[in-house]
Amino acid sequence: MLSNNTRTLVALILILCFAQMEAQMLPNPYGPPITLENARKAAAAAQAEAVKNNWKMAVAVVDPNGTLVYFEKADNTQLGSANVAIDKARSAALFKRPTKAFQDALAAGGAGMRVLALQGAVPVEGGVPIIADGKIIGAIGVSGANSDQDGQCATAGAATVK
Repeated sequence: MLSNNTRTLVALILILCFAQMEAQMLPNPYGPPITLENARKAAAAAQAEAVKNNWKMAVAVVDPNGTLVYFEKADNTQLGSANVAIDKARSAALFKRPTKAFQDALAAGGAGMRVLALQGAVPVEGGVPIIADGKIIGAIGVSGANSDQDGQCATAGAATVK
């Protein structure tokens, strides 16, 4: 049998381990909504990345609630990309993660197929939360090219806001 001191020590170690695991699993908290100025800045950086690579993109920036703050679409961008960019941004904001996480879960199959049941979760890369001071202040969604290219532009846009 274990002594009371040993049992207490084991219990303390287990509690600390579970607390650390939970802390690692918790996503960033929500913060104040992104300003129009920062939304434009993020969109401009995403569009600059698209222009550099000769991609035609639609870019949407939303606040933490998924409400559209800013939108722009390059000339000759496929029309369907407008709504897709907004949906990707909303998904990233509301679920506090890049949409690539859903894409990867779906691609893994099995339990990852549950993503299809999540209302508003877009399982296509190109939506990225925008984080400032450790808090999610919005998200950016980009659509118009291949999903990895959309993600590249969204990441460039999100990185401009600190």
